[in-house]
Amino acid sequence: MNDREHITSALTGQWAAIAALTEQFDHAQWNSPTPCPGWAARDVVAHMLGTELMLAGEPTPDVELPALDHVHNDIGRVNEKWVAHLRDLDTATLLKQFRDVTSARADTLAAMTDAEFDAPSWTPEGPGTFGGFMRIRTFDCWMHEQDLRDAVDSPGGDAGAAAQLSQREMVGKLGYIVGKRAAAPDGSTVTVALTGPHAQTLHLQVDGRARMLDQAPADPSVTLTLPASVFARRYGGRITAAQAGAATRIEGDGQLGARILEALAITM
Repeated sequence: MNDREHITSALTGQWAAIAALTEQFDHAQWNSPTPCPGWAARDVVAHMLGTELMLAGEPTPDVELPALDHVHNDIGRVNEKWVAHLRDLDTATLLKQFRDVTSARADTLAAMTDAEFDAPSWTPEGPGTFGGFMRIRTFDCWMHEQDLRDAVDSPGGDAGAAAQLSQREMVGKLGYIVGKRAAAPDGSTVTVALTGPHAQTLHLQVDGRARMLDQAPADPSVTLTLPASVFARRYGGRITAAQAGAATRIEGDGQLGARILEALAITM
């Protein structure tokens, strides 16, 4: 598959996985709190539905929001307006709308040409391409599947194409996390070993900025070994650095390792 087909397949498969998971929820599970502040499971689904409605051209609902401590920017406010707008739907209707809208969005994506997919576009990370935006959408929806699974204590969803694409999205930020946010000193080397279905080991060297290495350093300044699922939850701000640390083996410079875990939370 080319890049368009790979991303589109992962995203549409992710939507199907979320629908299949939530169709089994009972009333209590739909209303279970998730790691997303203020959102129950039904609100997470409403958020994803609202985003796809927006991408399909629907205007943002005109909803008056109360002051919310966890909302820090315009994107967050738009998200909350969609969640509030959809909160009165019963869960059967909510899930049906999610299925209908994502099915229509899947048809739209399937009809796109490579040129349209690669065209310049706004993304949540700034200027990019439409395809890059859909890659971020895949990561976002996969992360929310994990939120839903955590809410109802149902582990899984970490072995498919969306999980692999999402992991690639996260580890692509390691240079920024290690070099900029964790302020690893010049000359240091860092190894991050992720375990799980898509296990991988990554090596970085800091020389003005952190960059990936093709080969393992002879004696890394610090090595962090942790499950990819823990890495993802810390990356998304779903767990604290201390919670991530409890599941991480740190060898070498413990202070630098702790700073990396603290710096790892870059999406909330």
